[in-house]
Amino acid sequence: MRGTQRLAVIAAPSLLLAGCALRGAPSFEIFGAYFPIWLLGGVIGLLAALLAHRLFVATGWASIVPLQLSVCLAIGLMVAVLVWLSGTGHLL
Repeated sequence: MRGTQRLAVIAAPSLLLAGCALRGAPSFEIFGAYFPIWLLGGVIGLLAALLAHRLFVATGWASIVPLQLSVCLAIGLMVAVLVWLSGTGHLL
């Protein structure tokens, strides 16, 4: 292949990739600084996982629930995704 054709073959798939939107990432102003919604969702998800663990210990489910770390991680991840979806407007 010639140089121009080779460059076109290599560069063509990059046209299908989507970059950042022109309007920027969804963010919220908290205490005067802008935080991205994924960071806020991650912090809220972490707090939800800690709260779930405390509830398991307080109710006595900690001895019954197997793989407690995985369960609390799943709860935190689920809450984080719900916060992210509601913040971006994709959750109805």
